[in-house]
Amino acid sequence: MVFILGVNFPERNLVQKSLQSFFGVGPQVSSRLLSRFHIHPTCKVGQLANKQVLDLTAALSEMKIENDLRRQVLDNIKRLKETGTVRGRRHALGLPVRGQRTRTQIKTAIKLNRIERRI
Repeated sequence: MVFILGVNFPERNLVQKSLQSFFGVGPQVSSRLLSRFHIHPTCKVGQLANKQVLDLTAALSEMKIENDLRRQVLDNIKRLKETGTVRGRRHALGLPVRGQRTRTQIKTAIKLNRIERRI
């Protein structure tokens, strides 16, 4: 088990997939981190040297990920609601925000945004 930023990862997992398990780290950010520290994309977590693990942990701790990023997103949505913008009103109603079609095919969006309505 390798310990990165408070999470234990099994040694057989790929490093790129392990990095993508953090909220806010997607495929592009994880591949950029791997290339920055000269780690092969198919490298497993157990093959990392101790210095590489420490470098990855330091880089992740500098980034805004997990709870900080979630809080920022919720604050942005709250700000939109308070200012009364169209996007804020659509967030409050649980409707699609980014111009999707609502005449038909809205059932999925309402199901996915139902959690947002309770907050």
